[in-house]
Formats: sequence, structure tokens, C-alpha cells
Amino acid sequence: MPTATVSASEEAFSALLAGTTGVAELIDSGSSTDLDLPCQVGDADLWFAEKPADLERAKVLCGDCPVRSACLAGALARGEPWGVWGGEIFERGVVVARKRPRGRPRKHPVPESREWSAA
Repeated sequence: MPTATVSASEEAFSALLAGTTGVAELIDSGSSTDLDLPCQVGDADLWFAEKPADLERAKVLCGDCPVRSACLAGALARGEPWGVWGGEIFERGVVVARKRPRGRPRKHPVPESREWSAA
């Protein structure tokens, strides 16, 4: 997993980003300070995935990001509708702890000892 090389403190970088309003400005600011931002390295679709496991992976990658707090603050200010921003999952514009998998949850758990037979 790549690590960030930061030449300035997180507070100084957050102060630099205080006037930003969009994702592009945040990314451009990160590029100009030679930071390895997790959302710039690898698959960008991971931060907007449908599978809960993929979103959890994106949250973990955001954990050590030097602009995490600025990213989260910007996403809250912009009212981002979905995706992982600042290490949090947004769904319908609200921060949620975990994304539920697709489909309806079972009313009763399936017993593990039950074997399926071909009829």
C-alpha cells in the first residue's frame, strides 16, 4: 500500500485548501504539493463502488490520507450524494456507517446444515 510523503503539516495543507469548493481543486492542490493521495493512485471507481466490501476498502485507504479532513469537510459542504469522501461513506447525501448489500434482507436465517437437493 502506498504511503504519503508530506512536506507540510496536515494543518498547513488544510489551511491551503480552505478556499476550495470542488474536487478538482482539492486534487490539483494535492498534486502541486507532491502528495500521493489514495484516490489518485489506482482505480478511481473504487470510491464509487456498489459492493459494500469495495467501499470498506476505500475507507481503509483513506485512513492515512493527509487531506482526509479537508476532503470530508468539502464533501459535507457540497452535499455529495454518494461515494467515499474523507474516509466516510455517503449515501443519498448522508454519511452512513456501512452500505447495505443490494436486495431485501432475509426474514429468517438459512440453517447451515440444510442441504440443497435436486428435485
